Amino acid sequence: MKVKLIKYTPEPEKMVAAAARLCYSPVGGEQLLEDIGTEEANKLVRFVVKSGHLSTAEHISFTFAIEGVSRALTHQLVRHRLASYNQQSQRYVKFMGNYQYITPPAIKDNAKMCLKYDEFVKHIHNFYEELLEAGVEAEDARYILPNASETKIIMTMNGRELLHFFTVRCCNRAQWEIKELAVTMLKLIKKVCPVVFEKAGPNCLSGPCPEGKFTCNNPPEESDFNE
Repeated sequence: MKVKLIKYTPEPEKMVAAAARLCYSPVGGEQLLEDIGTEEANKLVRFVVKSGHLSTAEHISFTFAIEGVSRALTHQLVRHRLASYNQQSQRYVKFMGNYQYITPPAIKDNAKMCLKYDEFVKHIHNFYEELLEAGVEAEDARYILPNASETKIIMTMNGRELLHFFTVRCCNRAQWEIKELAVTMLKLIKKVCPVVFEKAGPNCLSGPCPEGKFTCNNPPEESDFNE
């Protein structure tokens, strides 16, 4: 898995603080953004995040380039609707000699099953290549490709949606691959926007587990989401 934060709102904490100030200020947003200092901004950001006034975090956004993940992961990822996505197309990209796939750890750890898994996926890909060579269009040949197929995606989310994303996808009950993605994303974001995402992560970091009887009984530490 390769995850890179390629674009984000400059001085995101100041942007969130200026948005919060605007609601009670006689002056405009541009002046507020110019006038607010770092210490003041950070104090205000902590207050609005703790208070749950997260509309202010919608004014900051973060764009990630993601590679080496499966279609099984991106099928989950796009359920987060308040985001923008562009994904490598299986209609127009032909995976002849460049086909890659993801193997779950549970299969990798079982040597016998891993061998069968590799053989089966390669068999599927061989048939995919046969279909292309027979003149079948890639948009139809792709129907046999598995969810394990590697893909690439660019994703942009605003701060509020990311805070929600981290509550559900950094949870121990999240599927392993999207959890790995979420934890990696959070570590990257904390480097450029540490105050907004200071307490980001699964709900159990700040209160009781919302999973009820399905709780993992093994809550993580805040340090698990720092480099």
